[in-house]
Amino acid sequence: MVGQSRKWMTLIATTWIQAFTGTNFDFSSYSSTLKSVLGISQLQLNYLSVASDMGKALGWCSGVSLQHFPLWVVMFMAAFMGLVGYGVQWLVIQEIIALPYFLVFLLCLLAGCSICWFNTICYVLCIQNFPTNRALAISLSISYGGLSAALYTLIAKSINPENDTIYLFLNALVPVFTSSLALIPILRQPPPQQLSADAVRRDSFIFLILNILAVITGLYLLLLNSASSTASRARILFTGSAVLLFLPLCLPGIVCARKWAYQAIQTGFHFDPLSFNLVDVDEIELQKDLIGKEQSSATNGSSYDVIDEGGCFRKLMEKDRLIMLGEEYPARLLVRKLDFWLYYVAYFCGGTIGLVYSNNLGQIAQSLGHYSQLNFIITIYSTCSFFGRLLSAAPEFLHDKMNFARTGWFAIAVLPTPIAFILLTASGSETALCASTGLIGLSSGFVFSAAVSITSELFGPNSAAINHNILITNIPLGSLLYGLLAALVYDDHAENLSQESLLGGASVCMGRQCYLQTFIWWACISLLGLISGSVLFLRTRHAYDRLERNRSLPQFS
Repeated sequence: MVGQSRKWMTLIATTWIQAFTGTNFDFSSYSSTLKSVLGISQLQLNYLSVASDMGKALGWCSGVSLQHFPLWVVMFMAAFMGLVGYGVQWLVIQEIIALPYFLVFLLCLLAGCSICWFNTICYVLCIQNFPTNRALAISLSISYGGLSAALYTLIAKSINPENDTIYLFLNALVPVFTSSLALIPILRQPPPQQLSADAVRRDSFIFLILNILAVITGLYLLLLNSASSTASRARILFTGSAVLLFLPLCLPGIVCARKWAYQAIQTGFHFDPLSFNLVDVDEIELQKDLIGKEQSSATNGSSYDVIDEGGCFRKLMEKDRLIMLGEEYPARLLVRKLDFWLYYVAYFCGGTIGLVYSNNLGQIAQSLGHYSQLNFIITIYSTCSFFGRLLSAAPEFLHDKMNFARTGWFAIAVLPTPIAFILLTASGSETALCASTGLIGLSSGFVFSAAVSITSELFGPNSAAINHNILITNIPLGSLLYGLLAALVYDDHAENLSQESLLGGASVCMGRQCYLQTFIWWACISLLGLISGSVLFLRTRHAYDRLERNRSLPQFS
């Protein structure tokens, strides 16, 4: 029972890490001030956000570090990178020190690396402690990353509601404090152990309750964040959110203690004949798994469909498609798979474009005349991203009632993004901005969270760490290209209108035209992502169906 409680404490520690290290979500809160202090253009500001996203392209470094150092050491290395990256930026924005643009760029890169390293640590902890419910653990942990902006907004308002630069100060210090808090559960995590079928069911129940608590936490931050207009109210609301973050610590202990007490009482009052059962439940489950794999291999040996030579669409659907889930594809084979590139484009044009949108929220709100509501709009994006990440666990809970390929859920998740950009193209009102921001946050959050499990299913769990880092190279690439497009359109309109900021001479564009062309382009690009995701679903649904058929086959003759 003690070991079971420890693994849940480790999982909850990962939710704390995610909740307080998603520091890239609040970039828009201080980006305009940073732009003014440095006296740079929108294009140069875009390069700073790209630098932060480039940290994801260096995610493999965290994996290599984990091979040579203990996990807790790598965690504090990530915290130190954030401390330096954000801390020195805070000194720059406070005009305590002056640095050239290139060094500020490197600081943003270092800060972005820290976020990626924290994510890798959380993935490893979830996989080590929950091999059976890996998808549920990763989904729950990643979900809390979407709450970062809302939590940082409450902390910032609790200290000084009028100072935007405090976000950088918090970004530097809060992850260090959170890492120290999570250190004890991480050092005391239990050794790996096989779970009985009953224990797996109990874990699934605990995950359901933890997801319900997560939904309550998200609703609390979304609905009450707007009430934090004063420092005193913000402190009260943040205290409530801290209680909700620590509340899950009680649940696993209660469930495990209840189970232990029930078994102890049952054993004390009557003789249990099952205690002399010579058949190990874990061994039965292992035999079932092995037989299922053998049947899957036998089925797959003769499962190639006949290709209809007439029709290009049919050929596209059949050519080199995945036949079986879980096969290992090392990097050299991965890049030759059409399914991987469909997946890459769907992520690139669906999820990544949402991240670039969030990086530009400060200038978007300013150009549309809604800058006073910026913190609320950022909270909407962050919280909806949280709910999107949380919804990525829905396929696991609905599996018994509705069999639907995870790639199908992925394609559906991309759909809100083009709808949101079409809405922004049609209207520049505050309502349209808030609704579109929520849709984009929901969509991108689901994509980011579901992608980890999809990569593992399509291209093998053992190669997932490397393959997923190859996949997310689309994030810095998309941040550069999409941000470059937005910055060029923005600066062009700013020059035409001859508008100059009063602080530092940085160009400022006001009006719907500043981002109108960008929204049209982004809508078209996200439609491409939707098409690519739909084709991926059509090509892979047979593999998912085959897996379900193999699961439903009788295991013993």
